[in-house]
Amino acid sequence: MAETKRQVHLAAHFPGVNSTTLWADPLHRSQVDFTAFEHFARTAERGRFDFLFLAEGLRLREHKGQLHELDVVGRPNTLAVLAALAAVTEHVGLVGTLNATFNEPYELARQLSTLDHLSDGRAGWNVVTSSDAFHGANFRRGGYLDHADRYHRANEFVSLAKELWDSWSADAIAADRASGRFLAEDAADAGAFAHRGAQFDVRGRFTTPASPQRYPVIVQAGDSADGRDFASEHAEVIFSRHSAFEEARTFYADVKGRLAGWGRTEDSLKILPAVTFAIGDTQAEAEEVARAISLAQVTPRNAITALEQLWGTDLSGYDAEGPLPAFDPGEGPADTVAGAITKGWAPRFPNAVQIARAWRAQSEAEGLSIRELVIKVAGRQSFIGTPSHIAAELDRYVQERATDGFVVVGTTSPHGLDAFVDRVVPELQDRGVYRTEYEPGATLRQNLELPEPGARVAEEVRRVG
Repeated sequence: MAETKRQVHLAAHFPGVNSTTLWADPLHRSQVDFTAFEHFARTAERGRFDFLFLAEGLRLREHKGQLHELDVVGRPNTLAVLAALAAVTEHVGLVGTLNATFNEPYELARQLSTLDHLSDGRAGWNVVTSSDAFHGANFRRGGYLDHADRYHRANEFVSLAKELWDSWSADAIAADRASGRFLAEDAADAGAFAHRGAQFDVRGRFTTPASPQRYPVIVQAGDSADGRDFASEHAEVIFSRHSAFEEARTFYADVKGRLAGWGRTEDSLKILPAVTFAIGDTQAEAEEVARAISLAQVTPRNAITALEQLWGTDLSGYDAEGPLPAFDPGEGPADTVAGAITKGWAPRFPNAVQIARAWRAQSEAEGLSIRELVIKVAGRQSFIGTPSHIAAELDRYVQERATDGFVVVGTTSPHGLDAFVDRVVPELQDRGVYRTEYEPGATLRQNLELPEPGARVAEEVRRVG
């Protein structure tokens, strides 16, 4: 008897504030105009995607004291956009990136529960953290949180949020008109909570009844040891950066292997790496499309910026079509070193000297200019080929347990997803590994084939009653 094929799960990342965005492309439109978000969401739903995903930044990034151009095009409030999208979509999940460092559990849990109600169970929360004073300067507490403590706060934050969501039972509201009783007889303490922990000391009544999913789907993107531990305890989806096959399979095995320690099964967590694509009628045409995209993404200025982020040094005097610097990071002339040259980015190069030497060696061996080298190491699309070739590769990753699916990242707003939905999705459907219709009334958790949420909470969280 043939083994049932694993189904491919797809999510869509709105093409904002990231290095893939081609804001100068004639097709690109506003990233704050609601019609752009609406077109993107409707396209994702037409493609039967599990969810769309919005990034968020709490401060505009800077490079050499100037605002990064991709930030300027728009960082609107995530929850406001998702609430509006709930009204113009019916099935696709709505996942927002929301910070566990500079928000408070009560208010954020309330907002997410409200979104789950408004969307009939389609809300998701990508939990992120921040420990640096650059972001913290926008908040009263500034950069108060040590880097080592960010996951301690996040862990307690999520555990407390779950306690708040659990403070209402699904049958707490009787609404019995005959007796005049609104709450069920055994629900006198509905919404009551009390918590005293290392990070939070709160008590009161939660204001929103149990939502359709009870918990929004919890998404996480950390890759450190602490991040993987946090994900294995709390996350239901991991937004992974490991898109190369062997790296993806290694990451998949590592994180899935941690789940048993938390009493969880392999299917209780989906791993979805971010991927880009270039489609053509032939492989040669797809390669040409990929090259054009890369050249548009890695302009001469962007190539020098990428190099400056690695070297931590002002390299504006270098020609992007010329060779890499001959000196290592930290060894440049004193008058060229700019200190903290980049602010607001997540650390990209933990071992700058080693990476710089590898880049220089590759550049010299292959005769690559700065721009050509940056394109080769950072600018190539994840999947390049005909629609059938790309679909076959996506299917292979899932069947061989390198991933459970993918977060598709387009290059323009709002049309960056159109070609993938029109050309690759039908190929996946023909292979029998992707839905052709949504299940009527399904929640985001059900579409992702995730188990119902448990009531696991931290030991220090206790309910009043």
